Amino acid sequence: MTEKKFNVAVAGATGAVGNQMITCLEERNFPVKSVKFLASHRSAGLKLKFREKEIAVEELKEDSFKGIDIAIFSAGGGPSKQFAPCAAKDGCIVVDNSSAWRMDPEVPLVIPEVNPAAIKDYTNKGIIANPNCSTIQMLVALYPIYQKCGIKRIVVSTYQAVSGTGLKAIEELANQTKAILNFQDYETKVYPHQIAFNCLPHIDIFLENGYTKEEMKMVLETRKIFGNEDIGVTATTVRVPVFYSHSEAINIETEEHISADQVKELLSHAPGVKVLDDPAKNLYPLAVNAAGTDFTYVGRIREDESIPNGINLWVVADNIRKGAATNAVQIAEILAKNYL
Repeated sequence: MTEKKFNVAVAGATGAVGNQMITCLEERNFPVKSVKFLASHRSAGLKLKFREKEIAVEELKEDSFKGIDIAIFSAGGGPSKQFAPCAAKDGCIVVDNSSAWRMDPEVPLVIPEVNPAAIKDYTNKGIIANPNCSTIQMLVALYPIYQKCGIKRIVVSTYQAVSGTGLKAIEELANQTKAILNFQDYETKVYPHQIAFNCLPHIDIFLENGYTKEEMKMVLETRKIFGNEDIGVTATTVRVPVFYSHSEAINIETEEHISADQVKELLSHAPGVKVLDDPAKNLYPLAVNAAGTDFTYVGRIREDESIPNGINLWVVADNIRKGAATNAVQIAEILAKNYL
């Protein structure tokens, strides 16, 4: 039986995540019949390679999706709000990486290792939302524990790479580092303060409750994906001078007791997870090792001795791959295999 193939579009193809989406489609051998690359008018005409062919980028327009089966968006919230409904109107199913649709009650918010069955609800609006990068890696690690013994509360502090802000942020960190090491003046454009050799407890805008938008994304998305409005979640998100891979220190309070050894055993068999936890050998997840891979790495698993049912974990994943592009392509794979 011949495998069904699909006409695919990547919107925001020239950005850091869009570029990685193209790579993931190729690496994972997605059943592509034809591919279209879309971006702003400034990028139209640029050529990107896919399966040894150079394909010219086209301007993202309302009529860009005629004849397209699946579109993977990483064009930002504004363009997603504008163009995703246009794509859906033309019969194209959108997997959107922005925050534009995540909290829409009619749009499924999906992590394939956690709630793949939610994909079926794409029929509501023709759109599936990709969660925030920090939420994805956290819940890939926590879902097996949540299934096994329940989780009452999550306290998370993130250490997020500059690639989460985009290509200009990567350049800013590189340029600032070079300038400072050479005793030269440097510019601060992307972030409100120097990012080289610094940590900024500020990701996205501040809200009236004192939290940043990034922190509240983790709270609200966790409740939606787990389907549990009662779970307690509090987050502090920090930008650090690392190029790729987000790291997270996570503390959970479980409904039922589970030991650190039981958590290690549970996660060692969990989809998408690799346990790296041998303190005697200095083995624990590192951002530099996670970069360029699709796994969610978990280590420093230990019991929180301050409460009866507490567990601490250190979780690391490539924010551009599993935190964005790979997760979106995984959603598209399930969509193509089971629903189209």
